[in-house]
Amino acid sequence: MRSLAARVVALVAVVALATALLTGAILVRAIRATNGEQAGALLASRADTVAERLVTRRRAGCAPVQDAAVVRMLRTVAGAVVRCATPGAATAVPAPFTPDDVTGAAADAPAVERASGGTRYLVVARPAGTGRVLLVAQPESDAARLTSGQRTRALLGALAGLVGGVLAGFALASTVTRPLRRLADAARALSAGRRDVRVPAEGPEEVADVARALDGLATALAGSEERQRQFLLAVSHELRTPLTAVTGYAEALADGVLPPAEAARAAGVVRDEAGRLQGRVADLLALARLEADDFRLEVGPVDALAVVRAAAAAWQPRAAAAGVALRTEADAGPHTVLADGERLRQAVDALCDNAIRILPGGAPLVLAVHGAGSQYVRVQVRDGGPGLAPEDLAVAFERGRLTQRYRGSRPVGSGLGLALVGELTHRMGGLAEALPAPEGGVAFGLYLPRA
Repeated sequence: MRSLAARVVALVAVVALATALLTGAILVRAIRATNGEQAGALLASRADTVAERLVTRRRAGCAPVQDAAVVRMLRTVAGAVVRCATPGAATAVPAPFTPDDVTGAAADAPAVERASGGTRYLVVARPAGTGRVLLVAQPESDAARLTSGQRTRALLGALAGLVGGVLAGFALASTVTRPLRRLADAARALSAGRRDVRVPAEGPEEVADVARALDGLATALAGSEERQRQFLLAVSHELRTPLTAVTGYAEALADGVLPPAEAARAAGVVRDEAGRLQGRVADLLALARLEADDFRLEVGPVDALAVVRAAAAAWQPRAAAAGVALRTEADAGPHTVLADGERLRQAVDALCDNAIRILPGGAPLVLAVHGAGSQYVRVQVRDGGPGLAPEDLAVAFERGRLTQRYRGSRPVGSGLGLALVGELTHRMGGLAEALPAPEGGVAFGLYLPRA
């Protein structure tokens, strides 16, 4: 019994059986109690009738010995124990009767219940003329016994409850398992590569929630795979361009078709393009390592201002060659953060590389360090470039999003640098954000925990 449907049906059937048995037991007890009450009333009525006949016969002058015929009639009709007794007589009253029955006999008194010798009786005592008392007792089990019709009705009621419970179990199992089977089929389709799978939200609320979650997963997978496809296209494009240049100049140098005056320039192009390739491959490897479980950071106290000033000194020559006005700014400090110094420098370098690539001559580039409250220090790279659309600021650190968005309208990279910055900052316990810069471009901020 491994399927959920079989377990639900079995569970409901067991519950229905237990309910039917309990209901049947309660019903039988109620019927027996009702039968006992009716039997007591009937026994009292018959005792009244016989007592009246005895009184009538006594008034007519019949001998006491002739009363036996009347008493025998009562015993035959009710299956009862019948005795006649005289109040005050020395003769002992047989069980289940007591002397109180003889002395307390009264007309219209109800039958009483009494136990004697392990048997329960219904006992009635009636005056039967001068000096005589009629005592009648009937076993309660005989009085309360179910008739064949009552037994049949009780059994049919229990069977109806059991059958109804089993049918309800099948209905419940179908209601629960049908949408679950659809969910399982949809999950298998997703694992097989389909992304257009949708499941109607039906059944119990919990199952409907699972269906909605599975639909959301399918949508998210489709979006993620589309972004991954676009990212791979962007990376392949970025790698193809320098590879084409390297291959072309290398073939020209190997074939000796370039004049000696052009050989040095061609070698310089090959060197520069190989450097670009090396940078792209390094970014890919860094992102792959970040996503691996064994990636480790050497986190400790780091002077963020010292890291930023070192980066500014390293990028100053390239900024000057591009006509970019690079400067640093900082508040009073202190600026010590908990971070990996090498990784923080790597993030700042990536932001500087992106900024100098797109900045026109004369545009500012600011590397800033400010205290961002009691818990964080903010490292910013601000520029006076073309900036980003408001909707692009929120997704600036997603892999390849800006490359896909701005390719053809401005110089773009592989889309790996900002993703690397965001992931490194997150791994160091910080937060990366992109905002409009006062200089007119974008302010990329890294919020790092203060040491």
